[in-house]
Amino acid sequence: MLEKWKDKLTDQLCQAFLSLQTPEEVYSFLEDVATIGEIRALSQRLEVSRLLSEGYTYPQIAQQTGASTATISRVKKFLEYGADGYKTVLERIKAREQ
Repeated sequence: MLEKWKDKLTDQLCQAFLSLQTPEEVYSFLEDVATIGEIRALSQRLEVSRLLSEGYTYPQIAQQTGASTATISRVKKFLEYGADGYKTVLERIKAREQ
């Protein structure tokens, strides 16, 4: 079932990310397309997902990332019941680090 937020424009955004080949290109695109606050929020959520998947507690995660318990809870919900986007990314990052 196609989600309501998925459309021609979001398809184009996904294709834009897929077209980037280096971290520098990604940085440049992110800097142009999002505010620093938005980029930091996305980065924080990814780190929260990593820490949750490694078994850290909410207080530990809040202390390490500065994320609110509401943000941690939201990320946990998506880790457990979401589309597995976090899991895919975390697995691929971990595989590259090995």
